[in-house]
Amino acid sequence: MTGEEPAEDDLPTAGGRGEPLPRVPGTGDRDGGGCADGRCTCGGATAGDERDDSAVADGGSLAANVDAEGRLGDVAFTPPAAGVSRDLEDGSDPTERVGLPEGVDLDTPGYSIRREMNDIETPDEKTWFMELDHAVIDAGRCIQCGTCVAACPSDSIGIGDDDLPELVKMCTGCSLCWDFCPRGGLRYERQWVITGGEDNVTGAGDPITEFSARVTESWRRGAQDGGVVTSVLSHLLEAGEIDGALVAAESEDEPWKGEAFLATTPEELIANAGSFYNQTMALGNLSLDRWAHKLPDKPPEELSLALVGTPCEIEGIRALRDFDWEYGSQEAMVRAVEYTIALMCTKNFNYYRLIGDLLSERRGIAPEEIGKLDVLHGKMMAYDRDGDLLLSEDVENFHDAALKGCSECADFTGYCADLTVGSVGSSDEYSSVIVRTERGLKAWNLTKGDLDYHDLEDRSAIGKLQSWDKKRAFEALERPFDPDAPRFIEYTDHAERYGTEVNPHEADH
Repeated sequence: MTGEEPAEDDLPTAGGRGEPLPRVPGTGDRDGGGCADGRCTCGGATAGDERDDSAVADGGSLAANVDAEGRLGDVAFTPPAAGVSRDLEDGSDPTERVGLPEGVDLDTPGYSIRREMNDIETPDEKTWFMELDHAVIDAGRCIQCGTCVAACPSDSIGIGDDDLPELVKMCTGCSLCWDFCPRGGLRYERQWVITGGEDNVTGAGDPITEFSARVTESWRRGAQDGGVVTSVLSHLLEAGEIDGALVAAESEDEPWKGEAFLATTPEELIANAGSFYNQTMALGNLSLDRWAHKLPDKPPEELSLALVGTPCEIEGIRALRDFDWEYGSQEAMVRAVEYTIALMCTKNFNYYRLIGDLLSERRGIAPEEIGKLDVLHGKMMAYDRDGDLLLSEDVENFHDAALKGCSECADFTGYCADLTVGSVGSSDEYSSVIVRTERGLKAWNLTKGDLDYHDLEDRSAIGKLQSWDKKRAFEALERPFDPDAPRFIEYTDHAERYGTEVNPHEADH
């Protein structure tokens, strides 16, 4: 250093903008001036100077809540609007990004960016939710059972506003959502064999016993057919065999839309008796936190529950319970399901297409008018709240509203359940009851004393519909129906059969 003063161009700059850093009063400047004894030779204000009330050190103005003496006053805040979006007077798209420099693209990149970030290849055996989404959900084959939600150990899968599974946080690629999906990796016919033996593969199976039954209490008027399901669950509750039953209840907001509900009293069961012809994502609603307020104060491992569902839902829960790994927030209630009741089912429906489109808009039957829905003798039947018939029409006319994935199901009678209940095989006002397991027989024995029952009236009717259902499934399945094959289907095998994309997460979906 020579001690020479730096040239103007050599002065430090602020923020790289080429402007000299502001000099600090009292330290002198390159002309030798400074601030001393109240006098300033650098042009700044001194303690003895009078100041402009609106001036501040950086040349701006005083804040609105600061007076001339620098004292802070009260600040009035305008609260932000809640629950509303900003009005756009010009009608432009609220999602449009504004003020972008020319040529800049801020669109979110596709998943293929993963390849650009590193050179790590995904192992072939690793299956992601993206693949389930691509092969089942986006393909319109989802049957809305909720098994994928229950299977996810990281709680990464939730239920969207469209009642379909959706990813809510990062997928870990554990493969369980794929493995347990009855339209994906779960070979459901193998699950029949594991659950009930070889006899479950042909005909209507070889159950322990079968009955036509109905309850005699007056509340049966609002129940489906003979009201047996409600009666069985009530007796299990009263006997202390279960702490609650996951059933379908009518939505408070949308008439005739079924939603998952945990009933813990006979009164709740009776109030929600009857069937809804849409899926409730039942297995996606097994979080203990959701229902803890309705359950007794006991350790989760001591809970006992019953589940009423379609055959695919029963296939899912029975498969989940066969393995010891943890299922995230669903773990406790997956383990707690000890009794399963399957409802005979050839297909289920999309709520909005069935109730909103085909019944309300096309046939003029408002959801509020309907007191009961039934599919009986090949007919879609609707009754008003006084029990008078509103509609009796061939169910084939409603197939546009059916879930596409139902056509691949060969399980009309719920082979994996403890009890199967439905209307086929019994006269009006009776339910057909198939007892399949020792646990199912225990539930039946607790209930039968309060039932009017006799031997199953027409077993052949059940067998014929089961055979028809299986024939339809064989035509729809793109894979072989093989009860002796491994329980789980590799995604690559499925993709080869169904023509879906392998590793869709790397193809910008």
